[in-house]
Amino acid sequence: MDATDSRLIALLRKNARTSIAVLSKKLGVSRGTVSNRITKLEDAGAIVGYTVRLRPDAQPNEIKAWMGIAVEGNETRKVIASLLGEPGVATLHDTNGRWDLLAELRASNLAELSQVLERIRLVRGISSTETSIHLDTYRTS
Repeated sequence: MDATDSRLIALLRKNARTSIAVLSKKLGVSRGTVSNRITKLEDAGAIVGYTVRLRPDAQPNEIKAWMGIAVEGNETRKVIASLLGEPGVATLHDTNGRWDLLAELRASNLAELSQVLERIRLVRGISSTETSIHLDTYRTS
């Protein structure tokens, strides 16, 4: 996976319904290149599906969790690229301190959250994780 693949995944995460023509324009490559890259990412298992995102208040029973992620050596870019393709990762942050990355996870139920955690733990370059389920928010902004 190279920088173009990572940018393509990031664009698809923002809007998976973006047309091939728009993606090719934003990436500065041909439509055929975009189509081929999407197929290769799907075949390699980097893209495992497409989904709909809803406003946070549209799914009041959605499970949210925070995952601290420690990355082995110089694998950060590869790990980030893999996590950007994970549908259960709502946001991904580069941090300092104990964890290299902080991911906000979202799932519709505990079984789905368990599957997300399992897929993330299989990502090459991740040495350890710690997950906390989000119970409540008391203040925003």
